[in-house]
Amino acid sequence: MNLSSLTLTQARDLIRRKEIDVSDLAKACHREIERLNPSLNAFITILPPETPIPRGNNPQLHGIPIGVKDLYETKGIRTTAGTKFFADYVPAEDSYVVQKVKEAGGVIIGKTNTHEIALGVTNNNPHFGACKNPWDMARIAGGSSGGSAVAVAADMCIAALGTDTGGSIRIPASLCGVVGFKPTHGRVSLRGIFPLSWNLDHAGPLTKSVQDAAWMLQVIAGYDPLDPASIKVLPGDFFSHLLDGMSERKIALAGGSFIEQSDPQVLSAVREAAHVFEAMGAHVEEVDTAWLREAALANGLMTTADGAAFHRERLKEHPEWFGADVRQRLEMGAAYTSGEYSLARRTQAEMRRKCELLFEKYDVMLLPSTPISASAIEGEDAVEQARLLTRFTAPFNLTGLPALSMPCGFTKDGMPIGLQIVSRAWNEAGVIRAGHAYEQATEWHQRKPNLNG
Repeated sequence: MNLSSLTLTQARDLIRRKEIDVSDLAKACHREIERLNPSLNAFITILPPETPIPRGNNPQLHGIPIGVKDLYETKGIRTTAGTKFFADYVPAEDSYVVQKVKEAGGVIIGKTNTHEIALGVTNNNPHFGACKNPWDMARIAGGSSGGSAVAVAADMCIAALGTDTGGSIRIPASLCGVVGFKPTHGRVSLRGIFPLSWNLDHAGPLTKSVQDAAWMLQVIAGYDPLDPASIKVLPGDFFSHLLDGMSERKIALAGGSFIEQSDPQVLSAVREAAHVFEAMGAHVEEVDTAWLREAALANGLMTTADGAAFHRERLKEHPEWFGADVRQRLEMGAAYTSGEYSLARRTQAEMRRKCELLFEKYDVMLLPSTPISASAIEGEDAVEQARLLTRFTAPFNLTGLPALSMPCGFTKDGMPIGLQIVSRAWNEAGVIRAGHAYEQATEWHQRKPNLNG
């Protein structure tokens, strides 16, 4: 048995039963990093195998090797944010989420590659190299949490942390065939994570299964009084209803012209997923979601404007240090007027209310994670890719709703297709229940990229 191929759930169970040793699990992941990272470039910084294994009071992740996106501050370990500006930055403290992972016994195995300052979805980083898709190394991994998705898909770690401002967890999860979960805005602390947009950033996990995502969320979620974006709500219980099934649940299937501007193979896979839910006893109804276009546009404007605000001094003093695509988007963001930003904020309020009304009627909504599968690295236009790949993910950053991407099929040329499941605010448990039910009824999550050649 190759230990690195275990899911988090499987590894936890084997460790608890003392059937595997935590040091062997870490070594197995390091072997895959050694073998595959030179070609896939998932990690910017790799921590040595002899890193001491923490013994937390809460052993939910005891000995589990975790990849951490290089946006999360890590005490004593450089945190680059994928940019030249922070190439040698070594934080004095861990981010809140990394603290939580360590307290749960997780082992930080390395810092994963990211699109520069998280402002992009190709993960073609000019400073640390392009991250390659494990299903086809000539294609993009997606971003900005591309390194985390690749590391999980290629068994270089058991699970990973990402961030999501317009789809940066769900896009690479979709393109790399893994699970990516963006919780409700305010559920997971952002303290100690490099911001892109204070209004739209989310932190969440990338994993090999939906249940694994639930375990990670159980560890990292919680109120942080020192984070202005953190919201004090009852602690989430993401397991009580995991096995409840989908009988009699009401599901909205996103439709209309905005959704239909997608690869027919993607649309077919998502429609087939809806049939699977119907076979489980759910009531599926197609809903016109043309309004998602407006939400995606407002999210794009706010992302670049907020990013330009945070990086204003760097953009002013050393614009040439940014990669060309990131500099272009920051300059676009800086050029927006206060009136345009105000209108985007109004759109945000309107879209939140529209979603509230939708989820009074439906338990969850299904739609594609991305309108296409992974495109070629060669010749890609990163700015245009951002517009295209965030179409169906960005609306749920604007509204702050919980959204999950999981595998639901493959294109005829063998590239993964992602299904996105969304629900009302704070209903992570409902999203997880739906995702777990679909996963149990299908086999897409069991397919692995062939990296033995």
